[in-house]
Amino acid sequence: MALLRAIGRFGQLLGLGIPVFAVLLQLGGRLLPSQMLVMLVVAVCCFGIGRILEGYAHS
Repeated sequence: MALLRAIGRFGQLLGLGIPVFAVLLQLGGRLLPSQMLVMLVVAVCCFGIGRILEGYAHS
C-alpha cells in the first residue's frame, strides 16, 4: 500500500506541476491556447487519479 500511496502522491504533484509548466511555456510564446487547455485537462486528470489512488491506499 505504501507504493500505491507514493504513486498517488506523485500523480498529485504532477497535476500541480503541469499548469506551472504550461504557464511558463505560454508566457514564452511557445504554446498555443488550445495546447494549454489540453495540458490543463491532463493536469486535472493526473491530480484526480492521484487523489483516488492515495485515498484507496489509506483505506
